[in-house]
Amino acid sequence: MALPSTAEVVIIGGGVMGASTAYHLTLRGCRDVVLLERETFFGQGATGRCAGGIRYQFSTEINVRLSQLSLPMLERFQEELDQPIDLRWVGYLMLASSDENRAEFQRNIALQNRLGVDSEWLPARDAAAMVPLINSDGILGASWHAGDGLADPNSVAQGYVNGARRLGARLIGDAEVIGIRAASGKVAGVETAQGVISTRQVVNAAGPWAGAVGEMAGLEIPVLPVRRQIVVTAPLPQVPPDLPFVIDFAQSLYFHREGEGILTGMSNPDESPGFSQVVDSEWELVHLEAAMERMPLLEEASLLSRWAGLYEVTPDAHPILGRVPELEGFYCINGFSGHGFMHGPVCGLLLAEEILDGAARTLDVSGLSIERFRTGEGLVEYNVI
Repeated sequence: MALPSTAEVVIIGGGVMGASTAYHLTLRGCRDVVLLERETFFGQGATGRCAGGIRYQFSTEINVRLSQLSLPMLERFQEELDQPIDLRWVGYLMLASSDENRAEFQRNIALQNRLGVDSEWLPARDAAAMVPLINSDGILGASWHAGDGLADPNSVAQGYVNGARRLGARLIGDAEVIGIRAASGKVAGVETAQGVISTRQVVNAAGPWAGAVGEMAGLEIPVLPVRRQIVVTAPLPQVPPDLPFVIDFAQSLYFHREGEGILTGMSNPDESPGFSQVVDSEWELVHLEAAMERMPLLEEASLLSRWAGLYEVTPDAHPILGRVPELEGFYCINGFSGHGFMHGPVCGLLLAEEILDGAARTLDVSGLSIERFRTGEGLVEYNVI
């Protein structure tokens, strides 16, 4: 598709956040929307490399509220967008192996229950009985919610891409942004290798590259890229189809069924920020040893695939959503710190409201403004994996 010379809104980034924003803008009647993705295909960056988990179990009210709006949108997704997304409500079992984990999970469950999420604390014996494939040594109990689950990230991104196109948005691949033009403190245009698009409104939906896009506009966007990696095993007949998404929280180690095998990941706490998406073979060995200890069945498994991707991390593990006051017409939808995929549906809707109505109406997200980092009012999300 040829690059247009003008647009009402230009979105930078074709993952779930950018695609959801494009769809919700066009759904509201804003047809002059252009989405630019530097890769050939959409949703192949951070979105396409995530584990696909969707959950209500968070430790702050704003994240729980986002889930309460976003997960039902995923439940309606196929009906609304004619796109199946392999939705599975298998539940999340978050294992506690320290007194700190247990106390924090129990506080979080109280918050979730107050907000209407029926999560619960399971004693160690009940958690062990739920997932007999897991070695429960050292487990003190678990936070459990049956209404959490999994969905396919690529299908969600493609559903929004196709929906936005049907409604008139122009989505262009192989279109790397190389500059942001500004005049008199306002957005004036977006520069690409193919040419310049004049616009007064730009959405930074560049995920782990959000900081780099901000620099093009002379803005400091506090988002760092951090590598995370995953392996998937060949089929294991012993794995039940309803295996929950299991998280050994103290180790940031997780498992869920993928196809007929197991997908497992483990966050490296010493990973330095950077853009490398090459699998760290040394850390993979550390991960697999821990994974086999917690799920001994994996000793019998062969590896089917492996990949690395990037988290987009903010200082408080909460997203940046909304306008940037220093540059009129510049908006952010960044920094979801590992839980962006599940909140992509509602956050695209909320940002569309911010752009078209001047403020989000469906949910008050003023606390997610970038200004919180100027005033020191940031929150801290405990349930980050």
